[in-house]
Amino acid sequence: MAWTHKKIKVVVCIGFLVCGGIVAIITRSARVLTFYPALVNLFFLVLFGHTLFAGPSMVYRFATLKDKSIAISPYRKKIAAYCRNVTLVWCCFFIVNGSIALMSVFGESLGFWALYNGCIAYILMGLLFIGEYIVRKIVQKNMKNDFIPLTKVRLNSRDMDSIVCYQGKYSDGIFKTWKDFAADCTKMRHYLMSQQVDKWILNCEDCYYFYVTFASLLQCRKEILLTANITPEFIKEIRLPGIGFLTDQKAPDSTDIAAIIEGPAVGIEEFPAIDAAETKIHMYTSGSTGHPKAVLQRMKEFEEDNAFIMSKWGDEFYKRIVCSCVNQHHIYGLLFSVVLPFASGVPFRRNRITIPAEFKDLTDTSYMIVAVPAFLKRTIEGETASFGLKSPFIFTSGGVLTPDVAKKTDEIMGFWPVEVYGSTETSGIAWRQSKNSLEWTPFDNAEITQNADGCLIIRSPYISDPAGFETADLVEIFPDGRFLLKGRSDSIVKIEEKRISVTEVENRLNQNPYVKDSCVIAMADRRQYLAAAVVLSAAGVEKFAGTEKFEINQYFRNYLAGFFEAVVLPRKWRYLDAIPQNAMGKRKKDEIKALFEKKIDDIHGISFAIKEQEENKVAVTFAAPESCDFYDGHFPEKKFLPAVAQFHIAVKVAEQYFKVEIPQVETRRIKFSHPILPEKAMVLTITCEGSRLQFSYCDETGKEYSRGTFFAKERV
Repeated sequence: MAWTHKKIKVVVCIGFLVCGGIVAIITRSARVLTFYPALVNLFFLVLFGHTLFAGPSMVYRFATLKDKSIAISPYRKKIAAYCRNVTLVWCCFFIVNGSIALMSVFGESLGFWALYNGCIAYILMGLLFIGEYIVRKIVQKNMKNDFIPLTKVRLNSRDMDSIVCYQGKYSDGIFKTWKDFAADCTKMRHYLMSQQVDKWILNCEDCYYFYVTFASLLQCRKEILLTANITPEFIKEIRLPGIGFLTDQKAPDSTDIAAIIEGPAVGIEEFPAIDAAETKIHMYTSGSTGHPKAVLQRMKEFEEDNAFIMSKWGDEFYKRIVCSCVNQHHIYGLLFSVVLPFASGVPFRRNRITIPAEFKDLTDTSYMIVAVPAFLKRTIEGETASFGLKSPFIFTSGGVLTPDVAKKTDEIMGFWPVEVYGSTETSGIAWRQSKNSLEWTPFDNAEITQNADGCLIIRSPYISDPAGFETADLVEIFPDGRFLLKGRSDSIVKIEEKRISVTEVENRLNQNPYVKDSCVIAMADRRQYLAAAVVLSAAGVEKFAGTEKFEINQYFRNYLAGFFEAVVLPRKWRYLDAIPQNAMGKRKKDEIKALFEKKIDDIHGISFAIKEQEENKVAVTFAAPESCDFYDGHFPEKKFLPAVAQFHIAVKVAEQYFKVEIPQVETRRIKFSHPILPEKAMVLTITCEGSRLQFSYCDETGKEYSRGTFFAKERV
């Protein structure tokens, strides 16, 4: 609507001029025409003056039409301020020029009117153009030029004694300088060029070693496989023949980064040029599935992202030094913790903050803190007094920060965090500070739309596909362009033909005073159902102390029954100390799912496989081999699985699956119909109702061989 109003005002002004011309033609009055110069000045005064209040200024609009890069320049604010001042000067010119033009209309001589409006006014306008051009060049020359992206860096880009990074607290004085960085990059390049390897896996916990190696790989035109996971099986999966492995950790068949950088000194050499558009950086991300996948990135998009962030928050960066608790192998940690401060000339911390208590020591200067919601939540948990940080600024990403955690972060750490929304595939595209609004504001260079399912589609300079990137995030987009996250499309599941959002179930659980956190996932065997992992709050731990698990389950089922139909209520429950998360605070869904996928251990040489599993029911398949201990000494002429063995197997399966304690089996009823022979494929089904357990042995056709009932002493 704002742009429509501007159009209306322009049309009104033009219409006013046109009407004046029509009046002059109709009346055939030359006097009317003499008002034209004054009216033109009035028209431009309104046009330019309006933008001083509505923004951006008219001169800034002209500038961005000519140079699109201004909109994402790290100096955008300074350029915008300068353009606003120039717009103000032009407004003053229109006032003065228009006033003289108006006075000339009422003068005695039309000659002065013609001389001024036909010549002098244009000379003054030209002088103003020339004067502004000279001033602009002086301003550009004097403008602080601290932002130098890695691909534009040269050996003389910084003073040799300028600080690149620090260790511990800044006041400890343990620094790495530009001279150190240049020398160490030279060492690393020498090593890389001596190897006939074009692709390298990079994992390095030391942020300084990391960036030296990262920069050197790009300078040598190598491809980088960036991963935080260096478990042997994962490295084996991604390390194809001809791929090297650089790390500062203990890992088999790898090159020690520290040994190279701390090796013999070499002469410092000029940095080789890097083509930002030709760089190849493969970033491994778990995405929403928990399964690693590689996303190809380039420095071109990384540096455009950083330039835009500096255009918005550059002043805040230059007032502080950077410390981070985010792993630099993830895109958010890489860009905010290392790449951006390096390009800005702002010192960054060499080692990530891994213990929340470390924040309490950062009172020596002002810090720009790069964090994730999960770490902030751990940091403020149980704290009541302010840390006393000096004017901190906190960025967070990798998940949604709840307003209550953001509020307490402000109380404890002294700043209400700025949240950045994005992903490995999209980079940053929106932000919010939840004390002002829960809606997200898209970055100026991002365009957002929705698909037919209501999922967010993003187009931005960081996404090479002109069609944009389609996310799985459900959103509501408002008329002003802001949007509200409504969960994920992959969180919508169908239970008994009922559509339900697992995010909504989690939100309802988290509203309960006895719940600190929860994670609800969809499970399936013969049909789909929900399972809930719950972390009890302090009040919940106190309330349910000594309560049997099935009673706790029933409490939460009854609670959720107030919001959802019974058919979609979680059927399985686990109570944890914490929800499993990775370094970015994202939930490890595979680990959570594994909590509900129970396995039955071998019993006396018999292997079991779960055929069906529910909260109070399990069915396992097995075939007891003839060599099984249970056949020794029983029925020597023809081997049968004895009754005592059948009870023993049922008890052990029940103990493992239902987590029950059965010190002494008390039987109530038993029935044997057919003998169980060696190698016979059987299905053992056990149901649990409180302390009462029933079992049955059937073959694969459903023919029953025996059944019985026993009781558990205690259910835990």
